[in-house]
Amino acid sequence: MEAGSGSNSQCSPGGPFNSEGSASQPQGHRQKTDIAWGYVSEGRNAQGRKTMTCTYCFKVFHGGGIHRMKQHLAGVTGSVTSCPNVDPAVRLAILTCLQENDKKSKEKRGDFGVESPFGQPVHEFVGDEVQEVPPPRIREISMNEAGTSLGKGKRKTTAPTGIRAFFKGGRDSAQPTIKACLQSKDKWQNTDMVIALWFYDACIPINAVNSPFFQKAIDQIASMGHGYKAPSYHSLRVTLLRDAKKDVQLVVDSFRNTWAETGCTIMGDGWKDSRQRPLINFLVYCPKGISFIKSIDASDIVTNAENLCNLFVEIVEMVGSKNVVHLVTDNASNYKAAGTLLNERYPTICWSPCAAHCINLILKDIGEMGTVKSLVALAATVTVFVYNHKYVLNWLRKTNEWREIIRPGETRFATTFIALKSLHDHKDSLQALVTSGDYKKFLKMNKGKEVKQIVLDDRFWNNCLITVRIMGPIIRLLRVCDTDERPSLGYVYEGMFRAITGIKKLFRSSERLYKPYIDIINDRWDRMLRKNFHATAYFLNPAFQYDTATFSTHPEITNGLLDYIESKVDCCSVENLTREIGMYREREGSFGRKLAILTSKKDRPENWWKLFGCDAPNLQFGF
Repeated sequence: MEAGSGSNSQCSPGGPFNSEGSASQPQGHRQKTDIAWGYVSEGRNAQGRKTMTCTYCFKVFHGGGIHRMKQHLAGVTGSVTSCPNVDPAVRLAILTCLQENDKKSKEKRGDFGVESPFGQPVHEFVGDEVQEVPPPRIREISMNEAGTSLGKGKRKTTAPTGIRAFFKGGRDSAQPTIKACLQSKDKWQNTDMVIALWFYDACIPINAVNSPFFQKAIDQIASMGHGYKAPSYHSLRVTLLRDAKKDVQLVVDSFRNTWAETGCTIMGDGWKDSRQRPLINFLVYCPKGISFIKSIDASDIVTNAENLCNLFVEIVEMVGSKNVVHLVTDNASNYKAAGTLLNERYPTICWSPCAAHCINLILKDIGEMGTVKSLVALAATVTVFVYNHKYVLNWLRKTNEWREIIRPGETRFATTFIALKSLHDHKDSLQALVTSGDYKKFLKMNKGKEVKQIVLDDRFWNNCLITVRIMGPIIRLLRVCDTDERPSLGYVYEGMFRAITGIKKLFRSSERLYKPYIDIINDRWDRMLRKNFHATAYFLNPAFQYDTATFSTHPEITNGLLDYIESKVDCCSVENLTREIGMYREREGSFGRKLAILTSKKDRPENWWKLFGCDAPNLQFGF
């Protein structure tokens, strides 16, 4: 009767007797239209008895009918275990169907809501052999058993007796929470897929998810709740863009206050677009951050120094001539001439070429030397052969601590020397490859023989090592100059000095060997980067000034400092400046504090001067 009671609704219109089958209608010919049949599979065991298997948890039931399976899927406790893996939506649909069937059965019996004082009836199913949840076992426990310990260190336990044996303690794990229903695995997957399809359809770069605003947008949408509509095309293009511009303008205005207090540097970044038009982006740097000012199409301006100077004057007036202390542009001859004209009009503003660009040119010039060029050609032969033969590449990738030979560098010139170092790091792996039996088949090719000869040549590896050691300090200086993390002006002079000294030590002061490299560095340094303010910034950097072991006492530094002071400061302030310079150099006043010495190498120069430069206000605020 119980199996039939679940078959007289719309879910299973077969009638009360058809759900279990009858003698007049075979089992294989009845129509199975109950909703639960979609999640149940029928079968027979070894004895030929009918079995039903849940397609979610794969438990096998021997007897009980489809109603029994519906109780299993709906989580109705008391006579069968609940399915732990069923989808919440399926569970809710089957539970609603059972409730409707139960309501119709009560109406047929004339039961209109009067509950039995003894609770729900307990149904017994003949042949039910579900093994996962055995019935509660009731046994009598004597006083001796109840008081006997299970062993030293173990907790005393007693079996439940009486009516408590029929109830399972704790919360029913089959009852889904609201969050589980709303955030099921399927819904989570569907949400992720919708976002992914939007990325794919709009051709949005995948790295856009790394934006700090991406997760903020998702969180804000989730907090709005159901029914939120995305902004329209017009809103994104006009209204919201205007509001965002106002917010950015507030940030830039806050930077302007810093410009007046600490001064700022104007940077002119020249580049060419896809139509080969020369464009210049002007940015302003201050300790608080970098802000974009203007972008100019310099097609009619870039060829004439006077026009470039007028453009620089326009940008300086936008920022404030009293706020600007430094202008950085390209190092071409027209920019150099324009910088000279600007310095004549504004004596307090210094012009200099981009240090990173000059260092790149040094790398380029060294890379064009005959010995270096031939070495790079041999290294390229090995690299191209490795990456053109999958078997060789896969063999190397299986070695321990493998890293790709070709990796992106700071610039295309630095990439050449980074690849040389990477190739030298794989010396042992490459020599093991060409001497192994797996490489014999490649010796039939001329390139294979040439690669083996190069890899086994010790002179090739020695030249690689020497070149890498020569370029190491220069590439490190490039990384310092080509970054937005901290200002690099105070480190350019020291970096060049370290690079030149390192090259001389590498060749053991043999002028014949180090002179070609030193000449290239000095040529670029003298023509482009040897500026008085570089020497001044080096002198005023406490990390170098208070390191007596490495600080350079070359007269060029002191002369550069004095020349810069005489050109930028009036006669009334020179006396105070020279007195403060003496205090700073001799570690007097606030400069002599123990904390000032300890933090001279740890803090950034600008932060160090803010804290310990109170006794030298003219030096502290940049003259």
